[in-house]
Amino acid sequence: MLAVFSHTLQVTLPVFAMVFLGIVFKRIGWIDAHFISMASALVFRATMPTLIFLSIVRADLDVALQPGLIVYFLGFSVLSFFLAWGWAIWRCPHAERGVFTQGAFRGNCGIVGLALAANQYGDYGLSLGSILVGGIIIVYNVLAAIILAYYSAGARSGIGAILKHIAKNPLILGVLLAIPFAYFHIDLPAWLLTSGDYFGAMSLPLALVCIGGTLSFTSVKQSSGLALDASLWKVVWLPLLGVLGAFALGYRGRELGILFLFFGSPGAAASFVMAKAVHANAKLAANIIVITTVASLFTLSAGVFILKLVGWI
Repeated sequence: MLAVFSHTLQVTLPVFAMVFLGIVFKRIGWIDAHFISMASALVFRATMPTLIFLSIVRADLDVALQPGLIVYFLGFSVLSFFLAWGWAIWRCPHAERGVFTQGAFRGNCGIVGLALAANQYGDYGLSLGSILVGGIIIVYNVLAAIILAYYSAGARSGIGAILKHIAKNPLILGVLLAIPFAYFHIDLPAWLLTSGDYFGAMSLPLALVCIGGTLSFTSVKQSSGLALDASLWKVVWLPLLGVLGAFALGYRGRELGILFLFFGSPGAAASFVMAKAVHANAKLAANIIVITTVASLFTLSAGVFILKLVGWI
């Protein structure tokens, strides 16, 4: 049991240590809002697509490209959306239902989930995780835009705007560009791969530091029951249901572990951006992000520990 506990901490603590460093750096003035904005843009537009591209190019698609697993992951994510929406209709005021639903089902798979998968399963976790990220970005953006547009008077997101946003997403482009290289085994120059490794290696630590720098605990002291309720859905109930469903379908080992890490990822920072853009309750969105980020350190650690202890992963 001690060995399992030690391994669990090796998976989760390095990732959340970077988030904690971001909090400290922001507090002591080593980074500021301008740095966070520019660094986040660099990660999103350049370093993260490079990391994803190289991880897929080097992947054995016969192993990493698993249609059944991808379909289950995306399908359960859509089901999560409708479960959270149904709960919101029952429990939330009408004006808050869009933000609640988005906060409850949308996770930070592209950064936290991918970092945890890479830390736990190495190149395999990074390759399979990158493919999952490419698909879930589309699902998250479409469903979040729909729910916010439905409940927010300030939304102006038609289907054309959503499709344009998806088509220009650098992470999705990185996945789509990499698959032909991996499938046809197209070799890239060694110097280019090495340079890409240096560049892409900045992605996860820099992104995690930026997440820490954006967290604000001041408003959480007055968090509403809605924020706590949505956070429980995000880091407890949906990961639990997702893992049980995958287990029932026969998934074990690395695949089940990656699914859990992705399902249990904290709320995505994009949730706040989208809520603010449509003049919805951005404070509620921010509170959900902060609560799930802090809580996921414990829920993810506990989940990995339990799953390893019972021999599922």
